[in-house]
Amino acid sequence: MPQRPHDLLQRKQAGLPISVLTAWDALSAAIVAEAGADAVLVGDSLAMVVLGHATTLPVTLEEMLHHCRAVGRGLAMAAGSHPPLLIADLPFLSYQCGADDAVAAAGRVLKETPAAAVKLEGAEPETLAVIDRMVRSGIPVMGHLGLTPQSVHRLGYRRQAQDPVAQERLQRQARDLESAGCFALVLEHVPASVATTIGGLLTIPVIGIGAGEGCDGQVRVTADLLGLTPRQPPFSPPLIDGRGLAIEALRGWIGSQRAPTTRGTPAAPHC
Repeated sequence: MPQRPHDLLQRKQAGLPISVLTAWDALSAAIVAEAGADAVLVGDSLAMVVLGHATTLPVTLEEMLHHCRAVGRGLAMAAGSHPPLLIADLPFLSYQCGADDAVAAAGRVLKETPAAAVKLEGAEPETLAVIDRMVRSGIPVMGHLGLTPQSVHRLGYRRQAQDPVAQERLQRQARDLESAGCFALVLEHVPASVATTIGGLLTIPVIGIGAGEGCDGQVRVTADLLGLTPRQPPFSPPLIDGRGLAIEALRGWIGSQRAPTTRGTPAAPHC
């Protein structure tokens, strides 16, 4: 059986770290599943990693559904008897225009793909109302605070919660998301001390990215870890130079195809 949202809570209660990686197609999904990830996120970061956009904003719900189905097929092909929990990001403007539209969008994710949960950003009153409606409709929701890429034009990509007022607000928002029914929370690019404090305040798992090592788990964009993206964020250094290794290998193969060859040369006559 695939993991469910409640499994992440059990890992926190048992003091076990949680590892979350992104995937965007069947190939990447099979790789991260066989590597042993506890959860796989079809993140809207695929807008930048896969589709070549400058931000996450342009990706559509239809595109997210397409990639989530592909990831589901990859997880099904991967080895192992305990497939990871599959979570899908809700893209920009799929949940900000009212609870009815939001529930319909999230419902499509659960009906049309193998995802067992959705993730959305923010904790404004309108967002909390949407989360409450989703949870009451049977849709598991993961929250996301701190650096929220869908708010790039308002917040930029800079570190969040730098001053005491902002840190208190972040703690309040985290508690609000838990009260609204979120089963887990992602904290992105915030001070480690604040993330650790929030992890101690909440009963739900806190998953960090650029938020220090004191969280209940970590999430990373797989393409960043593999060094496949041209520029990695400062809080996610590559483990290998995957881009460089791939280019070097392919250049070698192309060079071998362009080298002079004796294939097809007529044999010299015997004297």
